[in-house]
Amino acid sequence: MPIATRWSRTTIRRPGNLKGGLTTILEKSLGAVAKSGSTPLNDVIGYAEPLHAKGLSFMDSPGYDPCSATGQIASGANLIVFTTGRGSVFGAKPAPSIKVASNARLANWMDEDMDIDASPVLTGTSLAEVGEVIFQKMLDVASGELSKSEALGIGDNEFVPWQVGAYL
Repeated sequence: MPIATRWSRTTIRRPGNLKGGLTTILEKSLGAVAKSGSTPLNDVIGYAEPLHAKGLSFMDSPGYDPCSATGQIASGANLIVFTTGRGSVFGAKPAPSIKVASNARLANWMDEDMDIDASPVLTGTSLAEVGEVIFQKMLDVASGELSKSEALGIGDNEFVPWQVGAYL
C-alpha cells in the first residue's frame, strides 16, 4: 500500500492548516515526516503510478486529502488509513478508509465518523499500544468489517483526481 507524504505550495493557505497553527510548508512537511516512522523508503513514484517495490513508497501528490488518497487508490492501495486532527470526513468506496482522530475533542465530536481515537498517546498510552489498535482495525476492515465511512455510505463522490502540471 503506498503511503503518500503530502505537500504543495498551496497547502499552507488552506484554512484548516492556518487555524490549526501551521504557518509554513516546512511545518506541514515536518509533520508528515514525523508520522512516517523509521521504515526505510523503498520507492518514489509519481501521482497515481503503480508501485514498483514492496514496503514504504513516497508518492508525489497534492496536499488536498481526497486527491492524495485518490492517487494512492489508483496506485493500487486497497485500504486507506487516514489521520485527521481537524475532522476530515473523507471516505472512498474503491478502498475502505479508516479515519484516525489525533485528539480527544475531535474523536468525541465526530465519534460516528472516526474509526479510532489516537489521543490516548497524548496522555500516557504508548505509541506501540495505539499502533496495535490501528493495526487490528486494519486487519478487521480488510477482513470485511465496515469502516465508519462505509457504514455511513460515504465515499460515492470522493474519487478526486489531481490534474498534474500547470492549468488555469
